Amino acid sequence: MPRIDRYILTQLLTLFGFFALVLVSVYWINRAVSLFDNLLNDGQTALVVLEFTALTLPIVIATVLPVAAFTASAYGTNRLSGESELVAMQAAGLSPFRLARPVLVFGITVGLMVAVLVHGLVPMARARLADRQAEIAENVTAQFLRPGSFQYPASGVTLFIRDIAQDGRLLDLFIEDARNPLSRTIYSAEEALVVRADTGPVLVLLEGAAQNLRLEGTEPRLSVTRFAEFSYDIGAMIGGRSERGRDLRDYGTLDLLDPDEALLAATGASPGAARAEAHERIAQPLLSPVAAMIGFAMLMLGGFSRFGVWRQVGWAILGLILVQFLSNAAANQVGRNPGLWPLLYVPALAGAALSILVLWLAGRPRGPRRAREAAR
Repeated sequence: MPRIDRYILTQLLTLFGFFALVLVSVYWINRAVSLFDNLLNDGQTALVVLEFTALTLPIVIATVLPVAAFTASAYGTNRLSGESELVAMQAAGLSPFRLARPVLVFGITVGLMVAVLVHGLVPMARARLADRQAEIAENVTAQFLRPGSFQYPASGVTLFIRDIAQDGRLLDLFIEDARNPLSRTIYSAEEALVVRADTGPVLVLLEGAAQNLRLEGTEPRLSVTRFAEFSYDIGAMIGGRSERGRDLRDYGTLDLLDPDEALLAATGASPGAARAEAHERIAQPLLSPVAAMIGFAMLMLGGFSRFGVWRQVGWAILGLILVQFLSNAAANQVGRNPGLWPLLYVPALAGAALSILVLWLAGRPRGPRRAREAAR
């Protein structure tokens, strides 16, 4: 790599490290505060809070890196222009396309970082986070299983246990589920067991009855059902895993490109939705070089102005917003119809075309029309 390319690349990487650190810190602290409050309210220790915030860090970094690449590219180009270094390079015969080469290398480097995150670290962190959330939900459930007192694990739910046997059996259990105003149910059982399931902890009621009062219509209707065994899901009620199971984002990209029956059964998703998630991950790193090129190309427009480069910066921000808008719109369309997954690559192609167009405009000769005609 020529020395001038190494110089520009070094400048961009230095600025990128600074802006990435600042943006990740701000974004991460913002998420960690809400997570800190929720976990402490559940009675968790500081070590659990630290573990959860660390698991969210790869997700935050993958989100912030393209923005940091854009900011570093725009700020670095502005500084090179303000110190007349770009003017000297262009006077030496370097075109905007030639000057964009180290910027493209910088963007591809950031894209590789994002690819490592979205294809490796982020799925691993999400899977671990889901497992830990399930374990925390079970621990929270255990806090409500205290004998001799009425407990309220969720709004509209009342739980009472007379005693807990030494082998873990719950004796004389009472549950009132009034979450639905039009249908209230009371469960009573002589014994109950806490069983682990995919959705979290489940109460297995033994030798009991369910009394359901329906308030729909003109007259209330009461029905009583006796059972020898009945399962009551309290894990999903107080924050365990959802009924549909795991999330597609917990799995690796190769598994999503060719989903097997076990993955589809665990997530409740279709094969098309799994492949669309994989293509979304493949397309996400492509936005990093596009963001870097937009930040560089827009600031190459125009000549010297005593008012600075605020107009070019505004155009650069609008270009990045346009690419992000296309990315969100493509994600929404693919979410409705997974067969439209090629749309996920349109934002990167549109951003690349915009960068090439702007660089071409920046390379055109500027100045009065008569001077250009005289030069010919």
